[in-house]
Amino acid sequence: MKDIDFVEGNLITLLHNGEEYFPELETAIEKAQFEIHIETYILEYDAVGRKIIAALKRAAQRGVSVHLLFDGFGSQNFPTAEINPMLQAGIKVLIFRPEFIFSMPRRYRLRRMHRKLTLIDAQIAYIGGINIIDDQDNPEKLTPRFDYAVVIKGPLLIQIHKAVKHLWILVAWAHFKKRWITPNTIKPANNSCGNQKAAFVIRDNWRHRHDIEHAYLEGINQANNEIIIANAYFLPGRKFSNALKNAARRGVNVELLLQGRIEYPLQHHATQALYENLLQAGIKIYEYNRSYLHAKVAVIDQYWAIVGSSNIDPFSLLLAREANVFIADPQFASKLRTSLRTAISQESTLITSTDKKIFSRWNYAVNWLCFYIVRLLQGMLGYDRHDSKL
Repeated sequence: MKDIDFVEGNLITLLHNGEEYFPELETAIEKAQFEIHIETYILEYDAVGRKIIAALKRAAQRGVSVHLLFDGFGSQNFPTAEINPMLQAGIKVLIFRPEFIFSMPRRYRLRRMHRKLTLIDAQIAYIGGINIIDDQDNPEKLTPRFDYAVVIKGPLLIQIHKAVKHLWILVAWAHFKKRWITPNTIKPANNSCGNQKAAFVIRDNWRHRHDIEHAYLEGINQANNEIIIANAYFLPGRKFSNALKNAARRGVNVELLLQGRIEYPLQHHATQALYENLLQAGIKIYEYNRSYLHAKVAVIDQYWAIVGSSNIDPFSLLLAREANVFIADPQFASKLRTSLRTAISQESTLITSTDKKIFSRWNYAVNWLCFYIVRLLQGMLGYDRHDSKL
């Protein structure tokens, strides 16, 4: 990947689901000495949310500068009555684009902060697709959401620290919280912590509008042997779809692990509208059925790995603020690939062109109707050059 700014000397560890992620996160918060930044799309006031908030309060009360940024739409169920106790405990709380009962249906309301990122003492970062929500609490009594995050130590934190600080300053200014904009008292060290090469790639509505998509496309176009993509909400544009189909036609084994359970019907059926065309190109499609798929990861040629918050759909690639990590390391890629292979072979269903449920006349019509509705919404609510940087 020639056009991606890779950094050497990192130590990056893969975490599976919330059951591995949250204990690690809580322990890191308890050990924090100077500064904590947390960005999350969803902050729920459930068993997990309360535990993380309690740890943040303890950190603030022992003098750690705690910054909590969550999205106004993704966290709209968070009880406002719980914000004041956090403020009183010393936590700086900001909401990205708050939602109100009488909010007008404007296009900027779809420009969400979808990142899931924690930075502690500028020495350790957590990035992935896992929100602060109890993923074992669901009415269907399913296993936890299928998801990933990574723990990062090393020189890559310089880029992560810069991006986190930049977004906090933007939102603080928008909330008239100038007093919460403090000079950098600590900075990440440039010391090598491992031997992994990685890049931190973001998407925003200013200078990095297409960076994540372009990074994906570069990896797909250079693939020689295998591409495995697991993505919760998969609705790529023409350029992305063509890149995958061209890879399959030149002999690359292309496999997609997609959502099998209907969480959002419009997006689910719009994705299924693409199946026939992808299957004809030789792409294998699997639907994950054991629980809800929330992962946004990929492995290319058993060397490149991608973990982050970005779905491959118009909302992530064209509207939301996202953060992904691209890792060039065969050992890390092997671990992620093994996990995905297990999910594909043991917890998923292979989709074929003879699948009567998906390709019945009725479902076919519903799928394409949903597809065109999503594309219409994309056209109506897409990029506007007059939008603010936020």
